[in-house]
Amino acid sequence: MATQIPAPTEIAAVDLGSNSFRLQLAKVVDGHLIFHDSLREAVRLGAGLGKDKRLDEDAQRRAIECLKRFGERLRGLPPHAVRAVATNTFRVAKNAPQLLKEAEAALGFPIEIIAGREEARMIFVGVSHCLPLCEHKRLVIDIGGGSTEFIVGEGVEPIQMESLYMGCVSYSLRFFPEGRLTEDNFEQARIAAATEIQAIRKNFSSSNWQEAVGSSGTARSLGEIIRLNGLSDGSITYEGLRFIRQQLIKARDIKKIELAGVSADRAAVLPGGLSIMLAAFEALNIDKMTTADTALREGVLYELLGRIHHHDTREATVSSFMRRYHVDAAQAKRVHRLALDLLAQVSDQLRMDVSKAENYLTWAAKLHEIGISIAHSGYHKHSAYVIENADMPGFSKMDQETLGFLVRAQRRSLAKLAVPMLSDDHCLLVLILRLAVLFHRSRLSDRQPKLGLKGHGQRFELSVEPGWLSENPLTDAELRNEVDYWREIGISLTLV
Repeated sequence: MATQIPAPTEIAAVDLGSNSFRLQLAKVVDGHLIFHDSLREAVRLGAGLGKDKRLDEDAQRRAIECLKRFGERLRGLPPHAVRAVATNTFRVAKNAPQLLKEAEAALGFPIEIIAGREEARMIFVGVSHCLPLCEHKRLVIDIGGGSTEFIVGEGVEPIQMESLYMGCVSYSLRFFPEGRLTEDNFEQARIAAATEIQAIRKNFSSSNWQEAVGSSGTARSLGEIIRLNGLSDGSITYEGLRFIRQQLIKARDIKKIELAGVSADRAAVLPGGLSIMLAAFEALNIDKMTTADTALREGVLYELLGRIHHHDTREATVSSFMRRYHVDAAQAKRVHRLALDLLAQVSDQLRMDVSKAENYLTWAAKLHEIGISIAHSGYHKHSAYVIENADMPGFSKMDQETLGFLVRAQRRSLAKLAVPMLSDDHCLLVLILRLAVLFHRSRLSDRQPKLGLKGHGQRFELSVEPGWLSENPLTDAELRNEVDYWREIGISLTLV
């Protein structure tokens, strides 16, 4: 049984976007969220991404300084009350792992890098919860700094999701060098965006939805500019977008833009975002788009709220995978039960929260055999590949990598794996999962022996109920092999 943690009364979401970093806090009152405080800083992280896909020192410095300020505001909140997610620039930057360590230290909380479709899913959750309920389908477009998400959904459930590698920061830098605003530059940017959108046009054109909504800063800025110039009530229209384009071309330079509603921090990324929105309107036959004040960070908060009230999207995803890949639920339950029992005996060795370790072992136990539906030979490798590469709603990229590592390491030699040092909790979780799988290889619900697991540093001791191994020579032989496998990587597992 998972460790019970008191439900927090305040939760927070941190969104590390390619253009802006945002912090949103909310009170939890009677199972509902009351948003009460927020911070936003235009960090322009994506602007520091060079042609070599590495973030320059200035961009990293801006990010760390911002996160230190966010960390001060979050001080005192428990770990399970805060979720920080990083998006496109962290996904593509080659030196993101190094920055991530510094960023987590500055913020004081773990940061998850999420995949594009997972970002799209949570954007739709955030937008839908803050719009009136409807029975028709909505298209949501979120133009971020480095990527643009397209989602079609109904109610609060997304149906189609895509994330394209184009954003207001990346396109502004690529097509409008030194802030030059020309008709040719706009046309090149529009064509590039239209080419990207063409690949998803079939599922996102106007025949698939009845209402279009724009989220994030780009959409809200465009809507406000159009409103202040008397072209709509705040909705984004094709005519309004064309008007903005012509006004920017007349200005000829980003620094010379004189248009009501264009703020100083938005001007530098406006041309790229405008070009993407124009291309989307044309390719998807959009006539009018309303704007939403909510986006990814609110989606993250609603996900957190769900976890607090035991409506965890990750659990639904794992259950779906078990059905899809015809998992033997009884075997998964047997492995799960033993894994948690062993974890409880060595939980004092963990650096991560026990609840997090329980989650990893629970998911691994339930999914460790999904590869059998592909091929029995090497099924652990097939299982890991699916976990690491599939769209898994609710899971971050790092969650999937960790889970895939555990599943890949569930059997056979460890020497070929990049097994972390024992100080890394993942190594301890691998040992527990391997033992749980080994003792249930018979796939029978026979009485299992009493096991005792102790650990200290790189030395472990496993005790088995006296006499049981002599009556089960196959398991005894496999345990001897297990001792050898761990010895190969310099870790002692002793049978006592």
